[in-house]
Amino acid sequence: MLRLDNVSVTFNAGTPNEVKALQNLSLFVEDGEFVTVIGSNGAGKSTLFNVVSGAVQADRGQIELDGEDITHMAEYRRSDHIGRVFQNPAMGTCPGLTIRENLSLAAIHGQGASLRRDVKRSQEAWFIEQLEHEQLGLEHRLDADVALLSGGQRQAVTLVMATLTKPKLLLLDEHTAALDPNAAEKVIGLTQSLAEAHGFTVVMITHSMQQACTLGTRIIMMNQGRIEFEISGEERENLRPADLIERFHSLGSGAELSDRQLLA
Repeated sequence: MLRLDNVSVTFNAGTPNEVKALQNLSLFVEDGEFVTVIGSNGAGKSTLFNVVSGAVQADRGQIELDGEDITHMAEYRRSDHIGRVFQNPAMGTCPGLTIRENLSLAAIHGQGASLRRDVKRSQEAWFIEQLEHEQLGLEHRLDADVALLSGGQRQAVTLVMATLTKPKLLLLDEHTAALDPNAAEKVIGLTQSLAEAHGFTVVMITHSMQQACTLGTRIIMMNQGRIEFEISGEERENLRPADLIERFHSLGSGAELSDRQLLA
């Protein structure tokens, strides 16, 4: 369970460059819920993720995860319970290390164990089982350097790494935006299968209205650091991407994006 109560974040306060990135934002995400977040550039989506993960500290308000107040908790401590996947596939893996070594690092995260001691062939069956979900053939390439993988393959490894230790919360920050359509489809399929198999609590930022309408159980629209509207239940089930684009534009959002981009 994730709860934000009246969270505000202002950058460059009191200067001509002041930006109110989040304005008294409140949000509740239930255990096992899959929420998609949409909004134009500068709406506050990434700041929302940064304040939840601890990369940015809130100026005001409170943040709770699974009933624990994490408002002032250090980012490295939050990472024991929060998995995050970024838009850039290179940000989630270590080049120069193999797929096996990257997965081993993820598996021992927060345990204080050493990589040298914990890279074991006995882990191979487990790693293969995790990678088989992504249907990219990586279960047969455990000793390949991740730097040699395609963007889609690398993002799939990153997603598996982020979920190996079964985090309480998974943050997906436009994690398919930099991929070609075929790779994006496979990573989205992996996202769905992992979320359903393990009952993860997921919050996903996307610019794709198609993804917003087909993934998860609730859609949140952000604008100027606030949540403008939410759609769930029967209304969401009957929602078409074109309807969502119309509501998106009605708030003056997404002017920098074409309808084709929003449907991608």
